[in-house]
Amino acid sequence: MLTIQEILETIKMIQEEHLDIRTITMGISLRDCAGGDVRSVCRSIYDKITRLAGNLVPTGEAIAREYGIPIVNKRISVTPISLVAEYDHTEDYLRVAETLDRAAAEVGVNFIGGYSALVHKGSTGGDNVLINSIPAALAGTERVCASVNVATTKAGINMDAVALMGRIIKETAARTADRDGLGCAKLVVFANVPEDNPFMAGAFHGVGEPESVINVGVSGPGVVKRAVEQAGNCDFGTLAETVKKTAFKITRMGELVGRAAAARLGVPFGIVDISLAPTPAVGDSVAEILEAMGLARCGTHGTTAALALLNDAVKKGGAMASSYVGGLSGAFIPVSEDAGMMRAAVEGALGLDKLEAMTCVCSVGLDMIAVPGDTSAETISAIIADEAAIGVVNQKTTAVRIIPAPGKKVGDYVEFGGLLGRAPVMPVHSFSAAAFIKRGGRIPAPIHSLSN
Repeated sequence: MLTIQEILETIKMIQEEHLDIRTITMGISLRDCAGGDVRSVCRSIYDKITRLAGNLVPTGEAIAREYGIPIVNKRISVTPISLVAEYDHTEDYLRVAETLDRAAAEVGVNFIGGYSALVHKGSTGGDNVLINSIPAALAGTERVCASVNVATTKAGINMDAVALMGRIIKETAARTADRDGLGCAKLVVFANVPEDNPFMAGAFHGVGEPESVINVGVSGPGVVKRAVEQAGNCDFGTLAETVKKTAFKITRMGELVGRAAAARLGVPFGIVDISLAPTPAVGDSVAEILEAMGLARCGTHGTTAALALLNDAVKKGGAMASSYVGGLSGAFIPVSEDAGMMRAAVEGALGLDKLEAMTCVCSVGLDMIAVPGDTSAETISAIIADEAAIGVVNQKTTAVRIIPAPGKKVGDYVEFGGLLGRAPVMPVHSFSAAAFIKRGGRIPAPIHSLSN
């Protein structure tokens, strides 16, 4: 039972420290929509999404009013479209993307994820059709998000898919050049992708998931930052305990909201993703948490250790608060979406190499990073390969969401607005990795993948 003190603490977190539910995401299986011609498939997809998610937004808004907890986004994830649209060898996947966009607009969500393919060990004809359609799909829709899983610890890294994704990212940027390459902000390349992630752009509804489910993504960097500041000059054990207790409170709130939404919508409750998801708002930054621990600027020596402590304590607190923690769960380090990260990048404290090192211990990977528009597809593929290697060897999820900003060079900015924010264009290494990427094939799984 909650005490008066705990209730007051939660109210303060919401009013003063930017605590919110970042997203309520309804996962919907579209497996029963496959079959027939593309027109009938699109009709089935539209009808199912609008039927199951028709009350998602009103329900979220009602819960926010009743509980006094901001719920920023209501979203949908669906079965990877490469699995749904592959049924009769159609190459008209764009019609499916447009259908997803129309359905999302009809029910009022801001993003729908699942324009996705899983190609970590190889690709089918349908996978290739979908991947090659991603640039046009993201340029021609507003709400659709795409993801491609190119590696797992069990399978290794599909380097053919990695090479292809470098080209796809370049084409996506070119097709949305009038919006600073915005399409790339809706595209994630994964290793070890989770099937219950509620956060965009990487959410999809996995094949092991139920017919429909509610997953919740909480936030709270501002709350954790305030707790770290109030802890003062304590030792690391005490600091970790402080973060853990704070994450516990945040997770309990997320589960409360998720279970209420699931009950009202008549679907199962899935998981709480306890990731610390920053926004461009001042005081809502993961980088500022690390700086509150004693770093003069995020990116300096000691940053990876500080992030490791933060990520571990968040996971421990969340695991104590809920038996259903899932998704990504930890700390995000997106440059454009985090005012502290952006400041550190502008001041030269934070570069791609340091960000890559930090991804060894954080929740995801290189996220919302702008690079010069003339960066080659092979260099982008090499960046993806490095991140995939970190994920595969360390048995964790890693990802790349990178924007080769058309016409921009180092020192320029990309402007996306809203939660996507703005980011400085960061330098990449000038030495080519093209010959490495062109080898193709598959990098074998590491020896510790043989765990059966």
